[in-house]
Amino acid sequence: MHRFLLTPRWWGINVFVALAIPFCLFMGTWQLGRFEDRVGSHREASAERPSEEAAAPLDSLLPVDTRTSGRLASTAGEYGRQLLVPERDLDGKRGFYVLTLLRTDSGKTVPVVRGWMPGTADTAKAPAPPAGRVEVTGALQASENSGTKGVHAQGGLPPGQLGVIGAATLVNLVQDPLYDAWLTVQTPADGMVPVPAKAPSNTGLDLKAFQNLGYTGEWFVFVAFVLFMWWRLYRREVETLRDAEAGLLPAGGRAADAPAATATASAGAASAPEAASADTA
Repeated sequence: MHRFLLTPRWWGINVFVALAIPFCLFMGTWQLGRFEDRVGSHREASAERPSEEAAAPLDSLLPVDTRTSGRLASTAGEYGRQLLVPERDLDGKRGFYVLTLLRTDSGKTVPVVRGWMPGTADTAKAPAPPAGRVEVTGALQASENSGTKGVHAQGGLPPGQLGVIGAATLVNLVQDPLYDAWLTVQTPADGMVPVPAKAPSNTGLDLKAFQNLGYTGEWFVFVAFVLFMWWRLYRREVETLRDAEAGLLPAGGRAADAPAATATASAGAASAPEAASADTA
């Protein structure tokens, strides 16, 4: 082993490398785990639920999470105000949702998307909801927000239309307490098309997932870079040491070697007269 590895400078380098490599490996593994979690949740969310899965009471499935999103939920009550949700695409066509507020037997209100219709949102096109007490079964969905894909978040909609389906946008329209969720009926009537349930947020292979994968690669590259720089410094130190031993150091060599070279030259100059005196004697 080269003795320069025991100098304070190299102790610092070696300690840094010994700490940096495990840290980078840990961070890379953690980012890879995050990516795998997103892939797994994406597969789970994309998988079709068994058709024989029984509907569960709405309250038992709340709050909405990756496990309950898309589950069939059932509730009962009376339909109230009806709203249209414009600029919603389905199978490549532009149309609108027919949303009706359902006041449940518990006294809370849940938005129910009864179906989709093609064309421009028009109150005259939307069929009226059933009168009286009804039992509703639909796929459970989390409340939307302005960042949800496909929503009309710019505002400026005419009365009777809603851009974002969520408790935050409905709170001023409903006096009763609101569920922080909504239902989409999978067997609509009156010629409307069912609105399929969406995958939960943060479960798809979106930009965040591939950012995790990119960060994984970056941390592993850092490991290789740290090892490469250590090896490069080590080889340069060895080559400099060999050059010094062979007397091949250039005039502008390492500053640390200059005192040693000067001391060696001074010792040689001092010993020269003594050798000459010995020869003369």
